[in-house]
Amino acid sequence: MSARIQLQNLTECPLDTGRLQLAAQAALELSGDRSRGALSVIMADSETVRAYNRQHRKLDAATDVLSFAAPPLPDAIDSAVPYLGDIVIACDYVAAQCDARGCRLGDALCLLVIHGALHLLGHDHDSAASHERMWALQAAALQTLGISPALVDEYAAMNNG
Repeated sequence: MSARIQLQNLTECPLDTGRLQLAAQAALELSGDRSRGALSVIMADSETVRAYNRQHRKLDAATDVLSFAAPPLPDAIDSAVPYLGDIVIACDYVAAQCDARGCRLGDALCLLVIHGALHLLGHDHDSAASHERMWALQAAALQTLGISPALVDEYAAMNNG
């Protein structure tokens, strides 16, 4: 059984929902036994994501993607497909970054879905070792979609430069 991936587009952002679902599935499959999880991907505007960032991370700043891991279910609840959480992407923020740097929006959205899904699975980039591991997983997931793994560093440079 594959993952259950729900996409919700609260914007006018053009989406290839099938490709975004494949991106999430690729990230989950890299984790082995978590490939049967469920998650939501929500496309929102940058102001909505900024408000979430302010509320949940105490950072009053725009950002491209946020992940909200679901708390684990009590042992008494037997769920065949555990709910992993939500990924919220500021589509207009990502589109502006791509327009400024010549990046393909669809590829960048796939990267962010993968990035968010890996966070939901417990991966992080807060140390050199965890950063290296997460970036390697992102690159592997991108390759399954036919997207150059170089996008990982290119997109990071867009957001830091």
